[in-house]
Amino acid sequence: MKRLLVAAAGVMAVGLSAPASAADLAARPYTKAPPPVVASVYDWTGFYIGANGGWGRSHGCVDFVTAAGAFADACADRSGGLVGGQVGYRWQTNQFVFGLEAQGDWADIKNTRVTLLDPAVSTTGKTDGIGLFTGQIGWAWNASLFYLKGGAAVTHNRFDIFNNITGVGLASAGHTRWGGALGVGWEYGFTPNWTFGVEYDHLWMGRSNAAFAGVVLPGGATLLGSGVSQDIDMITLRLNYKFGGYGLPVAAKY
Repeated sequence: MKRLLVAAAGVMAVGLSAPASAADLAARPYTKAPPPVVASVYDWTGFYIGANGGWGRSHGCVDFVTAAGAFADACADRSGGLVGGQVGYRWQTNQFVFGLEAQGDWADIKNTRVTLLDPAVSTTGKTDGIGLFTGQIGWAWNASLFYLKGGAAVTHNRFDIFNNITGVGLASAGHTRWGGALGVGWEYGFTPNWTFGVEYDHLWMGRSNAAFAGVVLPGGATLLGSGVSQDIDMITLRLNYKFGGYGLPVAAKY
């Protein structure tokens, strides 16, 4: 009996001391969760203006109209530099980017050659101005944009015929020609507002005719007119300033 009373007293003592011991324990340390990672997403929406420069090549074929009938002269390539500017607007929906752009370039694309019609006569063809009015559709990977463009093209050309022996000009024609353009480009935003890119364009300019008032060539042929067909390839480097920048920060999801 004595042993039973001692055991019961021990159990009661442990029960009474347990709450006090639990209260005396230190609070469990709390670690605050790290803040979510926030990344800026490049926004291509907005107006932009910039400059471009590069190289152009024109492929043209010349036909002469003489008193004796039509004469197909040879085709020739001419190339040279170009420099200009562009202005446009883009808007972005998810990763799709749409845009409109106007571009103008001063060009020095020319070539001089002896005609097959008369060895004493040479012709000089020159393109000194190019304009593009195009729409764009692109795919953006944050600050990198790949796009296609297409629309209307306009060129200003000059065609001169002169005597090889005397250097005297025999006939001249200047004209503005409209055609179509198709291109592809890549652009990268290296700061929130500045972008750099490279672009290739092909221009289909069709055929242009000029009439001459019975020019007599040194070989005796009477020249009544000429026709010139033309295609142009352009490769340009572009630097744009975009009014806008990075869009709203996007928090990374876990």
